Amino acid sequence: MSRIGKNPVDLPQGVTVTVSKGNLVTVKGPKGELTQQVDPDMGIEINDSEVQVTRPSDSKRHRSFHGLYRSLISNMVKGVTDGYELTLEVIGVGYRAENKGNLLILTLGYSHPIYFMVPQEVGIETVSAKGKNPIIKLSSTDKQLVGQVAAKIRSLRKPEPYKGKGIRFEGEEIRRKAGKTAAKK
Repeated sequence: MSRIGKNPVDLPQGVTVTVSKGNLVTVKGPKGELTQQVDPDMGIEINDSEVQVTRPSDSKRHRSFHGLYRSLISNMVKGVTDGYELTLEVIGVGYRAENKGNLLILTLGYSHPIYFMVPQEVGIETVSAKGKNPIIKLSSTDKQLVGQVAAKIRSLRKPEPYKGKGIRFEGEEIRRKAGKTAAKK
């Protein structure tokens, strides 16, 4: 039995879960509504204040889906109650970040500024204080979407290993390399 899959998903107050025909799971909560298509073979039972995911057999395919769909439903429940937030740091001399609505404008040492359109479902906020690195804060109810947007922004200028310049997640450790040393005569 999957250790993750056999655990029930607790539903907080104000969160409702419905399963429509074809195993389309809809989770509604105070922060919004999320839907996820679940494999038709998997069983989803909704009790008083918890959701249980069951599998029909012990085949490899069903075992792998068991924990996956339980985690996806759990992430949806957490998303509609608390939401998800990711913070990115822009590190480098002259590197800037600002937003106008859902348009993120980045200056990352290229010959041109980069304009990045953030999806409507993701909230964005930039913080620029004098003497500190600019910070980009992303928030959404959808864990997968906010992670994908953050990864895309990070890929515009990945942190390099010599000076550590680039865009990194808050608290991310970058493995640093030693630079060249001058030859002695």
